[in-house]
Amino acid sequence: MGAVDSPALIVIKDALDEVFGAFLSHPLRPSETFYGTGETFLFMLHPRYKCFKWTGENSFFIKGDLDCFAIGGGSGHFGLWVDESLYVGRSSPCYTFNNCCLSETDDFRIMELEVWTFS
Repeated sequence: MGAVDSPALIVIKDALDEVFGAFLSHPLRPSETFYGTGETFLFMLHPRYKCFKWTGENSFFIKGDLDCFAIGGGSGHFGLWVDESLYVGRSSPCYTFNNCCLSETDDFRIMELEVWTFS
């Protein structure tokens, strides 16, 4: 995604066939601090649909480095976190989106991951 400069949609299917993800106002890139805007949100698609929009509580939207990327944060928890292998993830409630855990379990194994960009 290094050459991409547009919003992105991340969709994940885990080992329990749950589908969830995030819409990012800006593309993933290495950053020492959080970036993005309140247009960023988290969602669950299957087996239940729910969307988690920005609460205004903080601006911890998107952060990434060579080891992982994270969407949403607060009190040491990320709404969605994925490691560098793209096989392991974690979801926790966070202040940015006031979301529940996106997967059935906090830690999950990624079976499929897609990233869509918009121009």
